[in-house]
Amino acid sequence: MNAMMTAGSLVLLSAAAFAQVQSSALTVPGRDGQAPVIQHNGRSYVEVESLARITGATLGFQGSRVVLTLPAALPTAPASHAADAPQTKPADSGYTREFLQAGVEQMTVIREWRSAIENAVRTNNPVEQTWISGYRRNADSRMQMATASAASDADRQGLALLQGAMSLMQQMSGRFLGLRSSLTFVPTDALDNDPVDQKILACAQGMAAQAVPGGKFEDVASCH
Repeated sequence: MNAMMTAGSLVLLSAAAFAQVQSSALTVPGRDGQAPVIQHNGRSYVEVESLARITGATLGFQGSRVVLTLPAALPTAPASHAADAPQTKPADSGYTREFLQAGVEQMTVIREWRSAIENAVRTNNPVEQTWISGYRRNADSRMQMATASAASDADRQGLALLQGAMSLMQQMSGRFLGLRSSLTFVPTDALDNDPVDQKILACAQGMAAQAVPGGKFEDVASCH
């Protein structure tokens, strides 16, 4: 499509005027170069020769008129209509990075919680509510983060494994706290072949094996 612009809409000012009041430059998306723009009496003016150069247009003169003939079409910036593009729901691509990060942090707390109990038992020290409460609060906080970051189907399925690991840890922790409160003797090898402790370890190993961005969910029976 061609277009014609008259001298009334594009004013060609003298070089001296440009030198005095030039304030900015005009660019056209998809085209190289720029054209000087000046402000005068509240209006913006561009030099037609520079405009023709950067748009690939041709200049002509018909009597007192300046004719600017534009090329058939000007390329537009690829992102100019991005907001109008239809929004499509991203395909479920397995575990998201955000959920995996939260899940790893949660399993780290559980591992440290378990190690603290194991160390207390093997060194014949009591399992105290004071430090157990700290691990529980930390684990609750990490679980909330994992729940909030679960975005894909794999994330939501993996969340059930994290909840299972948390439940097992609370079960083992509660048992040793109960033994402490009843002043029951706990042998240093109490965790050897302990079924709950073995499930916690197997659950952690099974979850670690699939903890990669985009990884697909695989159920881990030991977490239930």
